[in-house]
Amino acid sequence: MKKRGFGAGRWNGFGGKVLPLEKVEDAMEREMQEEAGVELKDLRKVGIIDFEFKDNPEILQVHLFRSNDFFGEPIESEEMKPQWFHVDEIPFDDMWPDDRYWIPLFLSGKKFKGKFLFGESDVISDKELVEVEEI
Repeated sequence: MKKRGFGAGRWNGFGGKVLPLEKVEDAMEREMQEEAGVELKDLRKVGIIDFEFKDNPEILQVHLFRSNDFFGEPIESEEMKPQWFHVDEIPFDDMWPDDRYWIPLFLSGKKFKGKFLFGESDVISDKELVEVEEI
């Protein structure tokens, strides 16, 4: 559960901004440590999604990673409250609306690229999501 900032009040994945001179993979590892207190092993990039919001020229590009192993036990931080969900009980209604489109690809081990345009009240006004061989 995202506790503060952009997306607060929604179940969301871990992550954040890439610092100057930092690689995306290094940012993901840093954010996991800061937000959940775990160290990832076997990190693999599986997706890239661009997000646009009506009346905002900034495009948020999100790189999605998968890890099947980690060190440590997830803990609550100032920003996130982690919780495990069975794949049949993912709370899509309490998440960003795009999640219901790409998370099934993620869970099935697919690689993908996409773009979502959000209009008023975070309604998806346009989307594109395709499976790819390589990221």
